[in-house]
Amino acid sequence: MSVVDLALDWISQDPDPQTRAELQALVDADDTAALEDRFGTRLQFGTAGLRGALGGGPNRMNRVIVAKAAAGLAAYLRREVDGEPSVVVGYDARHNSDVFARDTAEIMQAAGVRAYLLPEHLPTPVLAHAILHLGCSAGVMVTASHNPPQDNGYKVYLGDSSQIVPPADTDISALIDEVGRVDELPRSDEYTVCGPDVAEAYVQAVVDLAHDGPRDVVAVYTPMHGVGRDTLVEVVRRTGFPALHVVREQGDPDPDFPTVAFPNPEEPGAMDLALKLAAEVEADVIVANDPDADRCAVGVRDGEAFRMLTGDQTGVLLAELLLRRGVDGTYGSSIVSSDMLGRQAEAHDRRWQQTLPGFKWLGKIGDLAFGYEEALGYSVAPHVARDKDGVSAILAVLELAAELKAEGRTLLDLLDDLYREHGLHATGQLSVRVDDLSIIADAMSTLRTTPPRLLGGLEVTAVDDLADGYAGLPPTDGIRLALALPPATEAAPHGPAIDSARIICRPSGTEPKLKCYIEVVVSVQDSVEVSREQADATLDALRSDLATALGLA
Repeated sequence: MSVVDLALDWISQDPDPQTRAELQALVDADDTAALEDRFGTRLQFGTAGLRGALGGGPNRMNRVIVAKAAAGLAAYLRREVDGEPSVVVGYDARHNSDVFARDTAEIMQAAGVRAYLLPEHLPTPVLAHAILHLGCSAGVMVTASHNPPQDNGYKVYLGDSSQIVPPADTDISALIDEVGRVDELPRSDEYTVCGPDVAEAYVQAVVDLAHDGPRDVVAVYTPMHGVGRDTLVEVVRRTGFPALHVVREQGDPDPDFPTVAFPNPEEPGAMDLALKLAAEVEADVIVANDPDADRCAVGVRDGEAFRMLTGDQTGVLLAELLLRRGVDGTYGSSIVSSDMLGRQAEAHDRRWQQTLPGFKWLGKIGDLAFGYEEALGYSVAPHVARDKDGVSAILAVLELAAELKAEGRTLLDLLDDLYREHGLHATGQLSVRVDDLSIIADAMSTLRTTPPRLLGGLEVTAVDDLADGYAGLPPTDGIRLALALPPATEAAPHGPAIDSARIICRPSGTEPKLKCYIEVVVSVQDSVEVSREQADATLDALRSDLATALGLA
């Protein structure tokens, strides 16, 4: 079939008048380039589910793609689940999220999967907890998390409330491929719309995590135009903390995210309004969610100014809180996160386990006590949901900040203590967003075939191809470089000791980005500040040399 014929066939079964009109206009204009972009390939269902720009055609997020995904997932659940399978469906406030969620519930219910639909847009962790609360076989969350406003996505969980991993993704994808015309799929409106008790069960589960202790902490909060505000505000109220200072301009859900270029707390400028408000109210701490509230960002007062902590810094602080409370089990982190958690766990006689990037892998650790990944994802209570949870993480941050404030200390003071004990672990990224995916492929090929020998004054001592498996982990597309100081000479004597360094480069699983994760470990001999300056200088040199080596400078 020609691309025009493919478009006309799509239009004939598309239930959405907006995407039908969009495609018909391209057909009428004979815009074959635009049609090829939409029909030349398709969104691939994988462990991250589906995610892409809204629009018509198989290479976009739309009602046809969602209908096929729902039908394929229903077939998988009927095949794999003993007895009657069930699913709970949630959604955020992005464009069409509610429509995609309702389509999913209708198709699932008609296909013999008992379907529950959350009653309004709610945080992703509410959906993950609802799977356990309702005893469902699976869950679907319609969200694109922190992607740009033109995107949406479809995230799938199984009955343990963790995201799918292989081989479930390929099995579901194969069944999606078998789905025929979506206008011939049966639908039913007999699905159950959940009452407020489901969200209430999540809120109470988070409130039950709270420990007795100080509550005096001044906190600024932004939900980043997302769905986290009302849930978090209620948790904060019930646990006795002062009311949050919510960033007014970003307080209401808004799918256009008008105040930010990208609705991601990690992106430059995204936290500017929160930083400004923190200065005005003399806050002790800044906390933020991404739009679906599964991530948590933290900012701190640093002298007269405020700055954001890295995801790794927040991760080791939350881990320390739980370790000191004696929480038993395995402490997990992804291989692109800081190795500092391993040293902390060892100091408290706890097990540490690394996984591939993505909470889908961390959620599979059987006795998980705490898990985190550097991209602002934290699980402080895996029994509430085996996924990252930005609401319960913020509650833990507030408790820790209040405890330290009562002692006349701050989060930064505790961080410095940890650096003195375990070494200063400084992390950073080289992240490159591309329009041409071949740039990423070329960079990865360069690392595999002609890796650099020297970066930032450090010698590359080992190159591990993660596609071959690394440290017992499943294969994935990535390269790990281990680095160390070359032998000292009279001409080049060493300064403060650099214990080690490493770089991991991989394509992003959800965005058109090449991401390189860098860690430098420096022994703190005299001053934390001196060690920090050396670590930061080394990070900058590594970033610069790596960009040049990969042809990205």
